[in-house]
Amino acid sequence: MSWSASEWPAKLTHIPPELVCVEDYERLAAQFVPESVLAYFSGGSADEHGLVRNRQRFTARQLYSRVLADVSQGSTRCRLLGQELEHPLVLAPLAYQGLVHPQGELDTARGAEAVDACMAVSTLSSYRLEDIAAHSSAPQWFQLYWQERRADTLSLLRRAERAGYSALLLTVDVPVQALRNRQQRSGFQLPAQAAANLSEFASPATVELAPGASRVFQGIMAQAPSWQDIAWLRQQTDLPLLLKGVTHPDDAVRARELGCAGVVVSNHGGRALDSLPASIDVLAAVRMAVGAEFPLLLDGGVRSGEDVFKALALGADAVMVGRPQVFALAVAGALGVAHMLRSLREELEVTMSLCGCANLAAIGPQSLVNPAGELSCCV
Repeated sequence: MSWSASEWPAKLTHIPPELVCVEDYERLAAQFVPESVLAYFSGGSADEHGLVRNRQRFTARQLYSRVLADVSQGSTRCRLLGQELEHPLVLAPLAYQGLVHPQGELDTARGAEAVDACMAVSTLSSYRLEDIAAHSSAPQWFQLYWQERRADTLSLLRRAERAGYSALLLTVDVPVQALRNRQQRSGFQLPAQAAANLSEFASPATVELAPGASRVFQGIMAQAPSWQDIAWLRQQTDLPLLLKGVTHPDDAVRARELGCAGVVVSNHGGRALDSLPASIDVLAAVRMAVGAEFPLLLDGGVRSGEDVFKALALGADAVMVGRPQVFALAVAGALGVAHMLRSLREELEVTMSLCGCANLAAIGPQSLVNPAGELSCCV
């Protein structure tokens, strides 16, 4: 099933009192977008064990509260990639937002600006990266998918530089797309010309495989980037370069050694390998490997301010918020995105207050009952 934009229910123009937390947006989103589109955004890979694990492993971790602490001068401000941010909430790159709202990423950018949030814009956005940049004065990063031709990759990079993006985020964990059972069962298909940023590129030449060759190994993966390509990309720009999709500490160390400005610890929201650990479960090990000063972000499973706090306690400098932004956009456009982010920030402030942390630097493993997260309540 698909809807044309004229068939979409009108977006909410105010936030009803019963919409009180981030997960309420996901519950309401089914009323505002077609079932197959919701399956595309909500689903994970294969049997979705990784998708579920991201949430379970946040829930498994418990916090110590601290009483009688003076947090009256508290703040969520942080410094990341040389930028002063009001809070450690970054909108993750999320493709094809025009599928849930006629203004797509333009409205997401407006919502992010309203609450001083940094936004990472996807290569696969429904609107051109230049137009999205023009709709927000808040910091914006550009997320890059490696293109089969280096010239096309470089073209996207140069456009991001000219448009004023302040960092480059290269997604490295899905050179080949995992099978997504829920999406396939729903019959979802992308419309033609869904990715506005790629419309100027010629279609890649069809690769003729030798008899007996693998479509994956000798086909798709033959075009995938390597560490040598990361070194080349790093030389092409003065923008900070982060790698998104790192789960192994050794890969994070190699990224640092090649001059990357940081990494995003992520299992692609449960949309890569279904048996990957939850992002939160590998965060501390990556932090230990790269040291205290190397910027780390966490992506995957963040649904509350307490989740944000737990990620910071285990070594993240900031978190990326993925699916909640598209659910909020689907329900209430820019207003929904701003409300969703404001709710997360206020929940973080409450959590900090009750844990006795007046600033982000005070958050650490000492705030967790068991930093390793191996608790009896885990499922």
